[in-house]
Amino acid sequence: MSENIPQKKRPMKAKEIQELIDYISNSGLAEVKIKTEEFELSIKKYADPGQVRMVESAPAVMHATAPASAPHIPAPVAVQPPVVIPSNLLEIKSPMIGTFYLTPNPDSPNFVTEGDAIKAGQTVCIIEAMKLFNEIESEISGKIVKILVSNASPVEYDQPLFLVDPAG
Repeated sequence: MSENIPQKKRPMKAKEIQELIDYISNSGLAEVKIKTEEFELSIKKYADPGQVRMVESAPAVMHATAPASAPHIPAPVAVQPPVVIPSNLLEIKSPMIGTFYLTPNPDSPNFVTEGDAIKAGQTVCIIEAMKLFNEIESEISGKIVKILVSNASPVEYDQPLFLVDPAG
């Protein structure tokens, strides 16, 4: 006889959500609905095959580090002009679509500012996606040369957020 041991629930990570969206986008399906104990997700493709709209139907599980008072500012995602990047600089890009925040909450200082030295694994910002506040960690070490996005602005998947000088 086996024991029924409750397992600790873990929220979906931002990368897992983005991989799921990418998989569905490439699958040829027009609409997908997923329902678990933690959340319900509906993804529907529109006329433009590159455009995917996410609609949340039920509350999602938040990370323990989620800022409780971060403002939710709905705004259309604007297409950003391409940024010319000097060859010696590297980009930290958004791993998902969402709202970019430089602080964990409105009363806290920025995670990073221009001129700061950062290390790989250091949190540089938060991106809110579907009511989940996801800490974005740098994959590189160096010095923040430029912050390319304003606080509380919408961002696209793979959009450059920071320019980093790895020699800094």
